[in-house]
Amino acid sequence: MPFGVVGAIAVECSPWVKDNDWLLNVAAKNTIIVGVIGDLDPAAPTFPRQLEHLRANSLFRGIRYGNLWGRSLGGQLNNAEFITNLKRVSAAGLLLESANPNPVLIAGILNLTDRVPDLRIVIDHLPQAVPPAEPAARRAYEQDLRALGQRSNVFVKGSEVLRRVDGKVPTDLDFYKPWLDEIWEIFGEDRLLYGSDWPNSDHVAPYAATFDVISQYVNGRGPHALEKFFWKNSIGVYRWHRRTAAQARLAA
Repeated sequence: MPFGVVGAIAVECSPWVKDNDWLLNVAAKNTIIVGVIGDLDPAAPTFPRQLEHLRANSLFRGIRYGNLWGRSLGGQLNNAEFITNLKRVSAAGLLLESANPNPVLIAGILNLTDRVPDLRIVIDHLPQAVPPAEPAARRAYEQDLRALGQRSNVFVKGSEVLRRVDGKVPTDLDFYKPWLDEIWEIFGEDRLLYGSDWPNSDHVAPYAATFDVISQYVNGRGPHALEKFFWKNSIGVYRWHRRTAAQARLAA
């Protein structure tokens, strides 16, 4: 509340399928949560049944998949059932949120947009995925990002901005600004949205520091960009439903 947060999307990071129901039960009792991103594996044979069960809950907004629990999105792109299951996600009006991006995952997401073009995709933690130092690898990475910037169904969560460097965590915006500028230039104010990664972010810095740096940055982009980044864009991306009067004022 001290930061003006009146609603949140909860992202499940447990690989246990039953924990999706646990998180939905927590969300049902806590109206600050306007949506839940579950953790399901589209490569699993049980995926269609699990998806049908979870999508019956209106708080369920999609699934997370990427560099987590030994999974490889790129390694599954030639798996016909995996692609079919992601088409099921899209057809249900749900989205795919990535996990812990790096150049390989970004290349895989780009490939996926060609195979399931209607699927809404949220790339999380992109500020952490700084470009490689090697020139050719950097060019390839930035080329893939720019290609994704042309895909209207791909969005970027401005989460995990702060990072540890030589044992310290810089909190000066100038340290992060060049890479944030590049991300902003590629995706624009209509495709970027706020993410805190709290409480996982606490192992890097307190929430106040996490919030302050990105707030300073987006404030510099003007009031319209600020509104889009912190709440307006999230409505269209996650298609969440208001649960409190404060959320209703935003959604209206």
